[in-house]
Amino acid sequence: MIVGRSVTDGWTTCDLGHKHWGLAGAAGLLLHRPGPDGVELLLQLRVEWSHHGGTWGTPGGALHRREAAADGALREAGEELGLRRNDVVLGVESVDDHGGWSYTTVLATPSRLLDPADLALNPESIAVGWFPLAELAGVPLHPGFAASLPALRPLLTRTFSG
Repeated sequence: MIVGRSVTDGWTTCDLGHKHWGLAGAAGLLLHRPGPDGVELLLQLRVEWSHHGGTWGTPGGALHRREAAADGALREAGEELGLRRNDVVLGVESVDDHGGWSYTTVLATPSRLLDPADLALNPESIAVGWFPLAELAGVPLHPGFAASLPALRPLLTRTFSG
C-alpha cells in the first residue's frame, strides 16, 4: 500500500547539481547478514516507473519533516517490503551528504530468519532478494547505492568480523 504524500515529497537539486527525491533528504534500510561466502545484502528491485527503475537498492525514500533517519528508513521498509521494527536490529548510519540534501543508509541485521518470499511487496517493488556483497559487480544497482558502496563496505564487513 502506498501511503499518502507528505509535504516533504518532491524533487530538489543538491549543491552538486543532482536531482533528488525528498525535500528533507531521504533514508534507506540496508539489511545484511553473514552468508556462506561472506556478507549478504537484502536488496529491492525498483519498479520501472520509479526514479532509476529496474535497479536494485535499499528500500527507502523521502524523509518526513523532523523525522530521524532510522525512523524514516524503517517506515519505508515497512511500506515497501512489509518489514516491521521488531524484524531488524539497527546498526550504524552512513550519511551521503551532497550539500543541501543527504541520503542516510541505516545498516541493520535481521532479528529472525527473513525469507524474501515471506515479505509483502508494495507496487514500488518488483522483487526482493539476498545478494552476496562480493558478487554485486554483475547486478544493476541503483546509481546512488552503487556510489555509496565504497563507504558502506567497511561497515558491512566489520559487523561480522569480530
